[in-house]
Amino acid sequence: MKIAISTDSSVDMSKELLEKFDIKTVPFGVSFGNEVKYDGEFPTQEIFDYVDQTGNIPQTSAVNEYQFEQHFENLLKDYDAVVHLSISSTISSACNNAIRVGEKMKNIYVIDTHTLCTGLALLCIYAREMADKGLSPEEIVKNIILRRDNVRVSFVVKQLKYLKKGGRCSMLQLLGANLLQIRPKIEVVNGKVISTKKYRGDFKSVVKKYAVENLAEYNHPDLKYGFISYTTAEPELIEDLKKLMKDAGFQNIYVSQAGATISTHCGTDAVGIIYINEE
Repeated sequence: MKIAISTDSSVDMSKELLEKFDIKTVPFGVSFGNEVKYDGEFPTQEIFDYVDQTGNIPQTSAVNEYQFEQHFENLLKDYDAVVHLSISSTISSACNNAIRVGEKMKNIYVIDTHTLCTGLALLCIYAREMADKGLSPEEIVKNIILRRDNVRVSFVVKQLKYLKKGGRCSMLQLLGANLLQIRPKIEVVNGKVISTKKYRGDFKSVVKKYAVENLAEYNHPDLKYGFISYTTAEPELIEDLKKLMKDAGFQNIYVSQAGATISTHCGTDAVGIIYINEE
């Protein structure tokens, strides 16, 4: 049985990785005022340039039912079944849109992954490996559901300007954070994005401390794959994180720049390490 592994553009995988693991995507829309573009089809820097120029944050729009209908129909021309791994249903309506479409079609299996960004990528890679081993769509779905809550997605954010513009923190919180150099840790927990810790100080030092503490807290990682995800970051910081993960035993470490979903909420200078922790 030939199975397509599908997801939405919040997966934040490069085109090279999508091709390597044969993962198909359908994009979120991104509105820059009156102009609509599609996530993954333009450089992330355009988001930050737009905010600097206009003072406004681009608006993302979930993949709608019509897009999913077209996407699934196209995949079924070449595949016997589609396993679609969706961004968490508590984060975007894209998940429920995919479920509704899938219920009307044959051989479409939609999973609420409870995650986003390259946490979603890790589950897609896992699904692809199972499909290549000959597991059925039902078996793939079952195993993804068993493992989805072990995905550890987190970022450290340098500044709260974008969170303030998006209505996710107050002006008082913004001023206090800037004065005290507070760097929040943003984490996906039970499918929801929440702040779980606050660091203070120089951003590079904070990111390194966060990464060490994260690996110590979630200390049974699946060492086959790990991601470093960022919106913007200095190359030296990325290299430091790669060395840290390599020293921890990770065999394949992929570096991925976040697309519209993460970048419009976190802004510049957001960095995280993402992996599956075997609870």
